[in-house]
Amino acid sequence: MEPRDASRLLVLDRVTRSQAHTAFRRLVDFLNPGDLLVVNRSRVIPARLAARKVPGGGMVEVLLLEKLDQDKWKALVGGQGLSVGKRLQLENGITATVEKDLGGAQRLLAFERPIDIDLARLGNVPLPPYIHSPLGDPERYQTVYARESGSAAAPTAGLHFTPRLMDEVRAKGVRFAELILHVGLDTFAPVIEEDPRLHAIHTEWAELTEKAAHSVNETQAVGGRVIAVGTTSVRVLESAAALAPQGVAPFRGRTSLFILPGYQFRVVDAVLTNFHLPRSTLLMLVSAFAGRELILETYRAAISEGYRFYSFGDAMLIV
Repeated sequence: MEPRDASRLLVLDRVTRSQAHTAFRRLVDFLNPGDLLVVNRSRVIPARLAARKVPGGGMVEVLLLEKLDQDKWKALVGGQGLSVGKRLQLENGITATVEKDLGGAQRLLAFERPIDIDLARLGNVPLPPYIHSPLGDPERYQTVYARESGSAAAPTAGLHFTPRLMDEVRAKGVRFAELILHVGLDTFAPVIEEDPRLHAIHTEWAELTEKAAHSVNETQAVGGRVIAVGTTSVRVLESAAALAPQGVAPFRGRTSLFILPGYQFRVVDAVLTNFHLPRSTLLMLVSAFAGRELILETYRAAISEGYRFYSFGDAMLIV
């Protein structure tokens, strides 16, 4: 839906259990001076590449998941016979060697040289499988504040913001803080275990700078709300909170925090998020924040009201 902030917004109050239905462009009406919106500035890389087997020439699709070193990437590789030692060649002649079988279709690829600068020309932005048509503008799958390349999928709660709306938010006395979590496709892997605690949670690289940590702690000290934009921001903030006796500490590294119902939130006061797939870790996170029964009740209402789900869907603010 265009413009970005024309999507719908469901506002859920955890205390009163009430719902308000509005447009995302009215978000500012539900914010207070002194609040802090914490956004993930990670940018989706054009990670879908075409390659050929060497020798043989058979076509292979490569989806880069995570950069592990200057020339090494964790990737999904579609095709047969991709055992350790197999070589692949990209359209520009750069070759990669399968260095390790990571299970299933995942491989560790070692390229002959760093390929970062080639991705803009050779790659395409990977879209979720339920989006069947290419985007007219690839930037539509990036947030307007995306800066640091590294994600295999967009932190979609932020897709609704426009520069104008962000200016309106600031004019009300609400600040923004930025963090990074590079989203991996494992984020969307369904939980298949009957006991979710047995699910192997993905790990993702994240950073909360000293400046952002100060903004969070300052907001809490004066009674403002820390509002996480997206489940990715929730995970970084709560990971950083685990490192401090109160508030948050600067954090840089990998997080494997898996938030399930029963989790005690340390720093996040409100969450701005989209509507998530069943049996996903994302749905379990928002259920932990608002309560499973309340989330199920709210999702039923959203379906009845015709809200759109998933990446390019509508949004929900849980306060």
